[in-house]
Formats: sequence, structure tokens, C-alpha cells
Amino acid sequence: MNQHQIILVMAFFLAITYSKGQTNDSESNPEKKNLVFDLNEDGSHFVRATFLNQVWMRYTANNPGTTVDGFRKPQTYDIGLRRTRIQLFGQLSDRVFFYTQFGQNNLAYNSPRKQGLFFLDAVAELKVIDKYFSMGSGLTGWNGVSRYAAPSVGSILSLDAPLYQQGTNDINDQFLRKLSIYAKGKIGNLDYRLIVSDPMSLSKSVAQTAAISNNSKFSYEPGNAQFHGYFKYEFLDNESNLTPFSTGAYLGKKSVFNIGAGFMFQQNAMWNLTNNGLDTARSNLLLLAVDVFYDAPINKEKGNAITVYATFSSNDYGKNYVRNVGVMNPANGTNATGTFNGKGNNFPLIGTGSTVYAQLGYLFKKNMLGKLGTIQPYIASQYSKFDLLKTPMLMYETGINWLIDGHRSKISLNYQNRPIFNSNVAGDIVETTRRGMLVMQYQISL
Repeated sequence: MNQHQIILVMAFFLAITYSKGQTNDSESNPEKKNLVFDLNEDGSHFVRATFLNQVWMRYTANNPGTTVDGFRKPQTYDIGLRRTRIQLFGQLSDRVFFYTQFGQNNLAYNSPRKQGLFFLDAVAELKVIDKYFSMGSGLTGWNGVSRYAAPSVGSILSLDAPLYQQGTNDINDQFLRKLSIYAKGKIGNLDYRLIVSDPMSLSKSVAQTAAISNNSKFSYEPGNAQFHGYFKYEFLDNESNLTPFSTGAYLGKKSVFNIGAGFMFQQNAMWNLTNNGLDTARSNLLLLAVDVFYDAPINKEKGNAITVYATFSSNDYGKNYVRNVGVMNPANGTNATGTFNGKGNNFPLIGTGSTVYAQLGYLFKKNMLGKLGTIQPYIASQYSKFDLLKTPMLMYETGINWLIDGHRSKISLNYQNRPIFNSNVAGDIVETTRRGMLVMQYQISL
């Protein structure tokens, strides 16, 4: 089935879902705006559809030496689709749940055209013991390590999730999704997930070259099983674990205080050259993290709220591993004046070493702007000490969300400041200057 047929089928299905489900929902709760088709009288068996579109309009002060199609490009103004998603999921019986999501990411002026839609998630799940134990399998975002290893992208507090927590993104997975079998559940206030994944072949990845170097890279050998998990203790309101994706901000609708911890391990996931390039050493991938999340209303009548998240990670990707990442990168090359960061908006995001990340947001009272909603300013920062870099990596950003209709209609303005690294005369990789990126995003979601 080609993408046009998929779109027509989905449009037909959503029209039916809307005509049936919306009427039922509005009778029971006028505040609900869901596309839901009930499969039984009490609505415990259902099929639901959602839609998300995030449009970026931005200015990027590009890294030194950046080029686009071979032409020098010190700065870029561009428009792109950061994410476009359709979810279709449902509880088919008391024990059977399915979840699918398709769409595309990062469609910009320099992207391949007519990419087509693809499945991000396709999962079948069986409830074994009520809320205590469910198991499922498929292409899934059930991941370990930390809260935002699988973020709910429609409810992110800052402009984007802390992407370093998606530690193998597009290396041996697909936009953080993995071919996995997982177990999940809640035991009292303890929420857990445990996952075994089958890593995807690196020969199909565009995030890393096959060449081996003295510093660690992901091995191109067939991968061993990847084991990961995440555990959180919920002190206040419980969060839903229907899907793997963690909410970024509840906008005063819940009181949540969690402490979590997680891990990821893969034997011989990494390799590097030793003995003057004559031998190949293999090493394990081990990622560890602890985090805390607090989101609660300050005054329930006013509707103002605070959101706080902080985490510490200790990551071992092998000897001196560092990965530069630039979201929806506006460039495709560098010239002779290029730096360690590489092209466009790249900066050292992931690597062997330790990372502290934190974000803080404040939601002003509801309807502060009348029918135009309210605002939510925020700040966020990542501080990493990577083994390869002589100086720490500090990225910080600040912004404001204009919540016209909650997360359903939201305009965000975000400024990010990132470091530029390069080698000095002693051969050490140090911060040499900084660059910024200003983004306005319009998000609609249902």
C-alpha cells in the first residue's frame, strides 16, 4: 500500500471514528476532544486516533566552516516539519492492547523529497495480571535508562526533549524505537519496565560510518541482545503506563512526584583500534541514570503550576566516544575551516562520561490571556563531562510556551546556546566559541 492509499484509508477511518466516538464522548464529558470508537457499551474496549504536527521556523548561527551543497553558509533561515505523527491504538479486549504510530520526522528544505510515511511503532501487548504485569513485542518505544528515553512529544516542556537520553537513536534503532520484547506494570507505587531488544544492523544507519578508529564507535558486527529497564516510585498521583511515552508537563491537571533509575547494557556493542591500529578491541555499552520529576498545581483554582525535572547519567560507550548531533540539521557539509562540531547546528550531545540535565517551567494562571490561553516560561540546560573533551560541554536554552488551547494549540519560542569545540596547539579538544539558534514552533495536536 502506498502512502496515498494509507492516507485515504486513515482519513476514512478517522471520519468514522470522529462521527461515532466524538458524539459519545461529548455526551459524557464536554471537555473531552478525542477521536474514540467504543467497542463495548462501557467504553473499556476502544480504538483511538490522534494527530500531531510541529512546524519549526528558525534562525541558526551555523558552526564555523558550514556549507550547504558546497557553498559557504554562516547562517540559515529555514522552515521544517519537526514531527508529523498519527497514532492509532486501542484496547481490543480485557487483555489485548495494540499500538501503532506512523508519520515522519525532520522534513526540511534540504531533506530528500517525497520521503513517504513510515511506521515508528507497531506493538501487540497482552495483559497477564491486571495492572501488575503486561508483556508485549514489536517495534516499540519501550526503553530503559531514564524518563525521556521515550518522551511524549506532544507535551514536552521545552522546545525539544533532552535527546541525549535516546542514547542509540538511529544508530541501532529507528528514532529511539527498537525491535523488542518488554514487560511492564505497577506494583503499589512502583512503576517498572524491562526490555530485551534486538539491535538493528548498522549497515543501514546513516548516523555513523563503518570505518574503525582509535576512539570507540558502534561495532558493525552483528549485535548482541540489548537489555534495558527503568523503575520509578510514584509518591503522589500515578502516571499512565498505557504507552511508553512520558509526559513533559501536565499543565496543572495532576500532582506528580517521581524518583526513577534505569540502565541499558549491550555486550561488545562498541569497538576501536589498538596496538597502533593492528588490533581491534571490543567493549560493552553501559548507560546508567537516576532522575526526579515534579509537576503540580500551585493553586488549583487559579490553575498555575510548576514543572521540575533533573537527572544524572553515567554513560560508558567505550574509549573516548563522542557523538555530535544537530536536530533537523540545516547544513550538509563543512569546508577547511570546519571544527570538531562539524556542520550546521551540531554539538557534542552524547558520549562516554557523565551528564547532568535539568529543566524548570512555570505555568501562569489559566486564561491569563482570556480566550487566548496562558503562557509558560521555562529554562533547561545540559552539562556534560565527556572523556574526549578537555573542557565540559554546556548547552543552555530558555523559552516560552503560549498555550492557546493547552498542548492542542501551542506556540513556542526557544533560544538555544551551544558550544563549539576544536583542537588547540597541544592537541586537546576544547571549547573555542559559541553559537545560537532561535526557533519558533507551532504545534497542533489531538
